[in-house]
Amino acid sequence: MPTLILVRHGRSTANTRGVLAGWTPGVALDERGAAQAAALPGRLAGLPLAAAVTSPLQRCRETLAPLLAARPRLPLHTDERIGECRYGDWSGRKLAELAGEPLWETVQRHPSAAAFPGGESVRAMQTRAVDAVREWNARVEAEHGEDALYLMCSHGDVVKAVVADALGLHLDHFQRITADPCSVTAVRYTRLRPYVLRLGDTGDLAGLAPHEEPSGSGDKGDAAVGGGAGAP
Repeated sequence: MPTLILVRHGRSTANTRGVLAGWTPGVALDERGAAQAAALPGRLAGLPLAAAVTSPLQRCRETLAPLLAARPRLPLHTDERIGECRYGDWSGRKLAELAGEPLWETVQRHPSAAAFPGGESVRAMQTRAVDAVREWNARVEAEHGEDALYLMCSHGDVVKAVVADALGLHLDHFQRITADPCSVTAVRYTRLRPYVLRLGDTGDLAGLAPHEEPSGSGDKGDAAVGGGAGAP
């Protein structure tokens, strides 16, 4: 079966403002995010990608724009199932403010039971994203062979949910995974099991140094809902 190259979009204006974007329209890459996207073709230069699949949201499409310019023959597909979690009434609100909501602790500690008011549950988000991956695996294999590589550009919580499934982790453990902006995660799918080959690779170790938590979004031990802005 194919190998999936899973890319989180570059840093967005919502990330730097500490806002949970969700499906809010008009959320673009910020200056750093644009630079991250510009570097992506070089990072992927040695990979013979058979296809690219993107979330329909602007920040993902902008992330892939330099790659598509460098590879004009690379087929691009859009799939809503790998779009951001539908956070409903939480969308557009500050993470620091959301950290005071009773639901926040459920999202942190028991996400399989978390459903966003006016939106969807974390469980539903994982189900649709994993279904999309499995269907694209079959399609890419049928069209390009079992050794093919293809790329998906998606969002922090979606990446984490797909990785949790690949690792055989219960959804309640998916907050233990991180996916920084423009990070690359690689999963090789086989008949018996998936193998996670890379996880959250940005090629930048500076983010491992101690730094202040951005945006004041809860305690230092809290996971970054929506994926966070990455290292400063």
